[in-house]
Parts: sequence; structure tokens; C-alpha cells
Amino acid sequence: MSDQAQVSAPHGNAFLSKALASRSFMIGFMITALVALMALVSFFWVPYDVTVLPVGDRMKPPSSTHLLGTDHFGRDILSMIMVGSRNSIAVALVAVGIGMGIGVPLGCWAAARGGLVDEVLMRFNDLVFAFPALLSAVMITAIFGPGAVNAIIAIGIFNIPVFARVARAGALALWPREFILAARAAGKGSALITIEHILPNIANMLLVQATIQFALGILAEAGLSYVGLGAQPPMPSWGRMLFDAQTRMMVAPYLAVFPGMAIAVTVLGLNLLGDGLSDILDPKLRRER
Repeated sequence: MSDQAQVSAPHGNAFLSKALASRSFMIGFMITALVALMALVSFFWVPYDVTVLPVGDRMKPPSSTHLLGTDHFGRDILSMIMVGSRNSIAVALVAVGIGMGIGVPLGCWAAARGGLVDEVLMRFNDLVFAFPALLSAVMITAIFGPGAVNAIIAIGIFNIPVFARVARAGALALWPREFILAARAAGKGSALITIEHILPNIANMLLVQATIQFALGILAEAGLSYVGLGAQPPMPSWGRMLFDAQTRMMVAPYLAVFPGMAIAVTVLGLNLLGDGLSDILDPKLRRER
């Protein structure tokens, strides 16, 4: 078996059979699919319009009319959670895309060039790591004002060094391999080798890391919205729903319980999905466990 085949992921029926046998993957996949479906459905239908403020229905507990109750403006909690899922998923998805789109090429470039280029890029990564997403959002907001776009930029910037490190580590492990040496002997340049050989063989670890970062992006978006730096009213957000509920915990605890559960269940599903993918795509890790 060639070196390239040894690092390749399972395909087709092999992947499907391993996925079905992985309890972590299946539970995570079902939870994630349900959250994605809820967000998709909210584009076409929600029980109540979240832009309308029926103050006569304010602070109603869960009932057959409002399954999860209403908030201090009379808005239906279930409808707000459904619409808020769109914002959380969109912010996390775009932020992860930014991190991958910039971080992966930087990491691969650092591994291919080595020397001064590698050292400078890694020290730059350390510098970015010194500023968490929340602190980056505060600085960006101070310049451009609060909003979902600025939250995406802040979380995306924080994701760049994460993917750069993962891509660099994976690429460094592959460059000494025989099939890479054979490609170099055939006259292929570093860029072509990276595209044709390195990226396909580190795609597994990048996919797993993307799942983890997606979960962290959901948490980061909720945290930014909680402190008023994320999506702005009237756009519902899980984090802002928690902020609005904090002064009413003794009167209506359901205002915090349901959006909190939405965040927790979504993050749990993504973490289980990432753990399952790691087991399926990384046989060495599965043997160690």
C-alpha cells in the first residue's frame, strides 16, 4: 500500500458503515441536522412574526398557544429561537469559512517554505491568539460599531491561526513522505504538490477542526450578542435572549432556559459530530482509544 493511500480517508460504503456504527457521529449528526432544519424552516414559516410586538401577550408562560411562552415584548419564544438559529449558524459558518480560507493557505505555505517564513507566520499566529474573539470584537466595534458583520470578522480572525496551525502540522508530517519526494523528483513545484497531494491528505483533520470551530463559533456569537456586540434588534439572537432574561429569572425562568438549551444542545451536537468524524477519519486515534 502506498504512503498516500495510508493517509487517505475512508470513502463510499466504508465511510457510511463506520458512520452508522459510531454512536457519537449519529447522535451529533441528528442533532445538527435538526438545528439546521429548524433554521431552514424559519425562512418560510414561524409560529408568530418576531418583528411584531404584541405587548398584550407579554410574559405568558408556556401554553398550547405559545409552546415556550412569550418574552417581555409579547414575542413568541419558539419563533425567536427558530429565527435566532439562522443568525447563529450564519455567523459561525462564515467565520469558519474565513478562518479556513486564510488560515489553511498560510499554514501550508509555512510548511512548504520553512525557515524565516515559517517562523514569522507562527509568531504572527501567536500574536493573533493573544486577542480572543471577544476582545477582537470589542476593538472592531469601537471602530465600526456593533453588528453581526463585525462579529463574523472578529470570530473569523480568531479562527485563522487555528486552521493555520492545523494545516501546518499536517503538511509538515507529509513533506518527508515518499510520495511527496517522488512528486518533487518528477519536477512538481511546492504549490502544485500542496494542491495535488498535501491538501487532499489533510482534508480529514481540517474537516474535524472545522466542526469544532463551528461549535465554538456558536458559543462566541452567543457571547458577543449577550454583551451587545452581535446581531442587533430587531434580529433575534440566542445570546441577546439570555441577556434580556437575566433580570427576569425569578419571575420567568423559561426566558433563559429555552435559549440556553438551544445553545447547549447545538454545541453538544456539533462536538459529538466532530468526535465521531475524528474516530471515523483517523484510524490511529481510534486504535489509541
